[in-house]
Amino acid sequence: MKFVISRTKSEKEPFMWKIVSSNGQTLAISETYVAKASCVSAIESVMKSAGGATVVDET
Repeated sequence: MKFVISRTKSEKEPFMWKIVSSNGQTLAISETYVAKASCVSAIESVMKSAGGATVVDET
């Protein structure tokens, strides 16, 4: 699994990230960011916090 930072078509918020599985499937897509540093910071936050996440089934 990996995080991939890419550019959007927006001039105002040109950065985003996605989580891609080892088979190439996109698992999650972020919001867009004005600065690349903010994008990287969000990735670091997800990496740090995701291990303790819970699953809520609202079905």
